[in-house]
Amino acid sequence: MAVCTMATMHAAVHHHHHPLLHVPPPPRHRARVVVRGAAGTTAATVTSEPDTFSNAFWDYNLLFRSQRAETSDPVQLRVVEGAIPADFPAGTYYLAGPGMFSDDHGSIVHPLDGHGYLRSFRFHPDHGVHYSARYVETAAKSEEKGDGASWRFTHRGPFSVLQGGHRVGNVKVMKNVANTSVLWWGGRLLCLWEGGMPYELDPNTLETIGPFDLLGLADEAAAAQGRVAGRQRQRRRGWWRPGSTWPPACCAQFSVVRVFSMPPKRLLAHYKVDPKRNRLLMVACNAEDMLLPRANFTFYEFDAGFGLVQKREFVLPAHLMIHDWAFTDSHYVVLGNRIKLDIPGSALAMTGTYPMIGALQLDPSKETTPIYLLPRSTEALASGRDWTVPVEAPAQMWSMHVGNAFEEDLGRGGLDIRLHMSACSYEWFQFHRMFGYNWKNKKLDPTFMNAPRGKELLPRLVQVAIELDKRGSCRRCSVKRMSYQWNKPADFPAINPNYANKRSRFIYAGGASGSRKFLPYFPFDSVVKVDVSDGTSRLWSCEGRKFVGEPVFIPTGGGEDHGYVILVEYAVSEDRCNLVVLDARKIGKKSALVAKLQVPKHLTFPMGFHGFWADE
Repeated sequence: MAVCTMATMHAAVHHHHHPLLHVPPPPRHRARVVVRGAAGTTAATVTSEPDTFSNAFWDYNLLFRSQRAETSDPVQLRVVEGAIPADFPAGTYYLAGPGMFSDDHGSIVHPLDGHGYLRSFRFHPDHGVHYSARYVETAAKSEEKGDGASWRFTHRGPFSVLQGGHRVGNVKVMKNVANTSVLWWGGRLLCLWEGGMPYELDPNTLETIGPFDLLGLADEAAAAQGRVAGRQRQRRRGWWRPGSTWPPACCAQFSVVRVFSMPPKRLLAHYKVDPKRNRLLMVACNAEDMLLPRANFTFYEFDAGFGLVQKREFVLPAHLMIHDWAFTDSHYVVLGNRIKLDIPGSALAMTGTYPMIGALQLDPSKETTPIYLLPRSTEALASGRDWTVPVEAPAQMWSMHVGNAFEEDLGRGGLDIRLHMSACSYEWFQFHRMFGYNWKNKKLDPTFMNAPRGKELLPRLVQVAIELDKRGSCRRCSVKRMSYQWNKPADFPAINPNYANKRSRFIYAGGASGSRKFLPYFPFDSVVKVDVSDGTSRLWSCEGRKFVGEPVFIPTGGGEDHGYVILVEYAVSEDRCNLVVLDARKIGKKSALVAKLQVPKHLTFPMGFHGFWADE
């Protein structure tokens, strides 16, 4: 395996001096080792380099290097192993994620605040696979980059602190970077972020068309600005009418809407597709909920042309933060992550010398996890069940991502609800230190994500079972591991999308084999396939100093696991990215890898977040 020189590594990171890395380059030494897999894997002989902390540090930081290059024209990828299967469907794999982490004035931002960089892999049976990549031209990107070659970060972002920009008094917090997820629906290609409007892009050229206000947030923002101004005038007159908006809510809304220019509703980046009804489901939260002991959720359902079919609003008496969620035929399922306001952190965050997310902290005061079953169907709405009272799952979990959820009739009106998801411990999860970000010394510290704090603390795959009686009351709720064979960290659960919202047997997720001494838990280096019906698991792992991103399942018809799993392999020590195609039925066997395609070296990109497969 090739080893980069110091000069090459610096060029790969930012094409100029990079302040993140101050570790000597790893030695040029190779060793032949035998890697023995976990359950369901096969032994393989690979070429490896010494598993040193220096190598681990370089590999981890190079996974989050910036990429300034874009592709104005699609580039055909070279197949370096195997071949594209004849039954592989025509379509496009889109991958969202950050692309820029360091500007030219000394600022390093958290990976979650990196500017959105959309990658596109178009499969055509007669013309191979073509790759394109472009930045999403958000308002923040236009301000920080403009038309010149230099970058200067002016927005703090929720997770970062600027070193080279304006820090004290900087209220530019909501930096919509459109870097979290991507969606193809109703003839539109959208890039989403956790706190603002989606951005629409041309599906062929990836050129940014502009913000797509599918919820009417622009009009709502103007109305909210007017309401806040009116309340300020009322307070100046010295009166407040009982029955109007709760005074703390007014203050919170003024803070986030007027001072920090947040939209009154923030659209979550995770959406759901209901294949039974051919609907797109999305959810928005109120901006001020981050500061208050209540949570507002508005669920939207759109038809194939973005026509609004259903809208339901709920207010929950709890201080919650959610990233992902679920749905069944009858319910919207909110997995409550409990938070609370951090007063000292809030004071520091307001000054700009501390990440804004530091204003919040996790609330581990209860040993259970609240699961809110909010009525989706007319029957559930009319049942009379008090949906503000959660089902308390008997385990304290910070929910991360949901692979699938479904419900089945138990007879006599009862329901069995199942959730297949990933979750971690409150003790492990820390807002402002995720990915090992340290704004003080401008480093990404891999030891934070890999500290030996116990397997039960790290992200893991779990199954939640809830049994309701005919009145909607919870008879029992249980939480257990999804697989008795797989007890290592895993996240990004995915399924055959045709089995969404119904009983599914197979889950595919990114996992950690534990083969790296100094990077045993993250980044992931494997794809684990779990058979939920019997708890068994099978594994495919990349070789050597490589990592993998989120797996995406592409069905080809037939059985549930008839199809392919695609993902990006990050060969960071080689300064390469590869697109990997796995036969889903053969995961755990040597023949699982059917094709590997290589992205040109000058277009090597940093780790992506969430992807989407769009059939042609």
